[in-house]
Amino acid sequence: MSETILGIGSRVKHPQFGKGVIIQVRSDAWEITFIEHGTRMILRDYEGMETIEAVETSSEMVTYEKIEKSLIRVLQRFSDIHETVPLGSKWKGGKMVMFPGEAGLKEKEVPMEAFFHKIVMMRDRLRVLEQKLNASELTDQEKVDMQQYITRIYGSLTTFNVLFKNKDDQFAGERGV
Repeated sequence: MSETILGIGSRVKHPQFGKGVIIQVRSDAWEITFIEHGTRMILRDYEGMETIEAVETSSEMVTYEKIEKSLIRVLQRFSDIHETVPLGSKWKGGKMVMFPGEAGLKEKEVPMEAFFHKIVMMRDRLRVLEQKLNASELTDQEKVDMQQYITRIYGSLTTFNVLFKNKDDQFAGERGV
């Protein structure tokens, strides 16, 4: 069954559940309401279903996934709720040791997990600052000027990208701006 043409409102026939209508399109599945079996999730790669009437998916359609991702971004930007950002495996249980340049002073040890947590909190607070800046009543030019400072700060923090397990969580600075 060709999954690319099936959008909300498409009518289908499932060998076990019978006739139904697609009520939600997700990246990996369709949510289908069947006449005699209620609403079920059917994986999009399932090949046993027959198309009765296809309704094409609108490119402008907002899917559940798009709404969910947008809501997550809004909650993260405007609240103290933060995602768990994993530390790279090779750093777990490690420590950062700072040796003073002045003789007679003791070195400072910081558990890597504590140091990483502070880096992640700084990153998250920069993101909140960025959002507040963009929502402020400053002129567009003032916003651009301030945004350039924030971008340079991100760039300065790219040194710590080696600590992040996932590349998507890392700092990104200027890229040919």
